[in-house]
Amino acid sequence: MIEIKGLTKRFNKKPVVEDVTVAIEPGTITSFIGPNGAGKSTLLSMVSRLLEADTGEVLLDQNDVTKWKSNEFAKRVSILKQANHINVRLTVRDLVEFGRYPYSKGRLNDADKKFVDQAIEYMNLSDMEDKFLDELSGGQKQRAFIAMVIAQDTDYVLLDEPLNNLDMKHSVQIMKILRKLVDDLGKTVVIVLHDINFASVYSDRIVALKDGKVVKNGPTEEIINSVALREIYDMDIPIQEQDGCRICVYFNSQIS
Repeated sequence: MIEIKGLTKRFNKKPVVEDVTVAIEPGTITSFIGPNGAGKSTLLSMVSRLLEADTGEVLLDQNDVTKWKSNEFAKRVSILKQANHINVRLTVRDLVEFGRYPYSKGRLNDADKKFVDQAIEYMNLSDMEDKFLDELSGGQKQRAFIAMVIAQDTDYVLLDEPLNNLDMKHSVQIMKILRKLVDDLGKTVVIVLHDINFASVYSDRIVALKDGKVVKNGPTEEIINSVALREIYDMDIPIQEQDGCRICVYFNSQIS
């Protein structure tokens, strides 16, 4: 389990995340939602140790994440940042192989190569695994980075807006893959999402932030309702049921 306790982060003395306490249940997809500037990405960065908290702590299996050795932490938690820049010229396969570095230290064995092959196949990248990243579209490149995270084979997968640059088909594909990682392999996925319908359809739990604070936290069915969504987004958002899923019809909503 990941436990977030009293986490606060300030930039220029202004709190961006303020006294956040949340438990991430194992074996679930937990989505962080909320308006721009709510603190979602900052919170995820502190959980993944990319950003140091001002106060509070994050516990992984009851141990402070700042105390873990980097290599051991990388075997338990993988992270995909919102922006990923690599200065060297790599093929898709080269990039995905980086996911095995905590185990292989650059010397892949047969087991490592199997994880790489599976991740490339998962993301439908087999026909372009030898292409260089700078030859790919933004969506193809994003899928390659997600394949790298999958190849890392961690218990916890943290993703900051992974659907950026993706079309509808590949967005659905990725969310289905994340659902499969949880349902079939027992992974725990934490994901920052802007599209509340993806959060509604694929999440087990939702943490909603606004102005750096948690305003709603619970099972998806408790959050995806018009009353809760108005508190989060300051909009009247009708909900429709479709094949057992709650769909938020916000395209022509009344804004307060």
